[in-house]
Amino acid sequence: MSTPVPGTQRSFDARRRPALGGLNRTFLLIEVRRLLRNRRTVVLTLVVPAILFILLKSDRRGIQLGGTVINPATTMIGIAVYGAMLAATSGGAMVSIERALGWSRQLRLTPLTPFAYIAIKILMAMLLGLTSVLVVYTIGAFSGVEMAPVTWVLTALLAWAASFVFASFGLFMGYLLPSENVMQAIGPTLGIFSLFGGLFIPVNLLPLVMQNIAPFVPTYGVAAIARFPLLGGPFDLAWLISVLVWTAVFGLAAMTLFRRDTRRT
Repeated sequence: MSTPVPGTQRSFDARRRPALGGLNRTFLLIEVRRLLRNRRTVVLTLVVPAILFILLKSDRRGIQLGGTVINPATTMIGIAVYGAMLAATSGGAMVSIERALGWSRQLRLTPLTPFAYIAIKILMAMLLGLTSVLVVYTIGAFSGVEMAPVTWVLTALLAWAASFVFASFGLFMGYLLPSENVMQAIGPTLGIFSLFGGLFIPVNLLPLVMQNIAPFVPTYGVAAIARFPLLGGPFDLAWLISVLVWTAVFGLAAMTLFRRDTRRT
């Protein structure tokens, strides 16, 4: 038996363990191209929120119900959160197609770690979510929505934060369900999240039972934080806790399902 050359094993291990677990610019650019080729998802996540905002804003010219102000600005922020949520979830759920094509199994032949793979998928979903927010805000600006410049920037960034939470959710659903069922399940689920989270109707205008359930829904904290720079008032720490907890839950669940998927023979 030949004696290993000193340092060979160390070099071999270094090659097997790339920096950042395989998260690199090349893989990132490949994922960008894959995302842009899925035109149906891109168009859907950009057009639907824009149409919703155009339909809803015309009926909300500064009305006040139950002490709650409903105007084009609050509506725009809610729709922007919805757009980020829809875009990020759809982008993340695209992994269900990769699973059907056997791409996930091919990844186990590479040194790519689950963390790096999930991180890149989240970045792609957030890119799609950012585009959706920008589209809604551009339409809002041209349709006469009025806010202070700093409020425009802060609310847009906070609405975009929704894409981080729901990119993880999309990945989780993409690994949980087969490609032919994932979008059918995501649609109604996001509808429920939107209703309970107050994206279209303020939470305090909902029935009492729904108001009691709302704080436990993933969209509740994101929507409240996104509107905070506009509405002001006391900041509820529970909003931030909700965002962090749901992000962790969805992210860990996605990584667990990714490991399970790549172990299959």
